[in-house]
Amino acid sequence: MEEVKSKLNYEALLWSIALPGFGQFLNKKIVKGIVLIFFEVIINVMSNFNLAILKSFNGNIYGAIEVTNFQWLMFYPCFYIYSLWDAFRDSNQDIDRLLFLPFAFSAYSVTVGLIYSQRLTIFGVLPGPVFLPMLFLIPGLIIGFTIRKIIRH
Repeated sequence: MEEVKSKLNYEALLWSIALPGFGQFLNKKIVKGIVLIFFEVIINVMSNFNLAILKSFNGNIYGAIEVTNFQWLMFYPCFYIYSLWDAFRDSNQDIDRLLFLPFAFSAYSVTVGLIYSQRLTIFGVLPGPVFLPMLFLIPGLIIGFTIRKIIRH
């Protein structure tokens, strides 16, 4: 299979990292952007995610775990990474059809990281519900890019 070589536009992806829906606005997908921002707010508020982030970045991992509503936060990784992919895909034409794989596998692996975030330690340190899922992004990307490379050859 021949790889499509084009100049990729990352602006919408980067705005979506800041807040899901912003990249869709940039891509002139206004209704989709509003829907994504709405769900971002609902999931964020119901899961207490901002409070968990605040506590995590201030070194209070146990406090972050205590305030987190994991039933709601479990929606977040797939929602968030899909919104990134959607913004990126809509802002680029003729991209490799398999480029979704790193995004999809990242969504899965970050979710797994969230599942284990209350008890998995790394070198005796409990990263918690914010930092462990971030670390689990790395194997998701590696697996996704590896599978994409295998399929393309």
